[in-house]
Amino acid sequence: MRTLKFLAVIGALAILGAIAAGTYFFGGYYSVAGTAADPSLVAWALAHVRAASIERHARDNPPLSLDDPAIVQAGAQAFFERGRVNCHGGPGVEWAKFSEGLHPDPPELKELANERTPPQLFWVIKNGINMTGMPSFGAIEVSVTIVAFVKKLPSVSDDDFKVWTAPH
Repeated sequence: MRTLKFLAVIGALAILGAIAAGTYFFGGYYSVAGTAADPSLVAWALAHVRAASIERHARDNPPLSLDDPAIVQAGAQAFFERGRVNCHGGPGVEWAKFSEGLHPDPPELKELANERTPPQLFWVIKNGINMTGMPSFGAIEVSVTIVAFVKKLPSVSDDDFKVWTAPH
């Protein structure tokens, strides 16, 4: 009898919690403004959902050698031409001013390059990340070269990047 009452209280609390969350999000109380900081619970949940999704879906290795200098240089060119320096910056290139308004902030790729595996980078660059401003590059088939460039990014000099991205 006591267990049944306990379970009823837990069930009622769960229902009230779901109603409160629904009211908060669907009632317009949660601000979607790019200038509004996410509540810590929402930021935590989004980060964990993103990480879990990438981990689950990133299964394919990039189909080209990431160590081939020609592939890395083609990736630098694609990174530059597709405007990725605007959001992430690059060796010797600052982020564009507008990227300061993106929410969440674009990650620092020199740090991220060592934290993510090639399959994870390949998946993210190919598919993009919903609600972050990170577009999909899979449709234009430059995702592999950009992965090669991002993996080498921590060791790319400003001068090399300038040469690789100069108009031909």
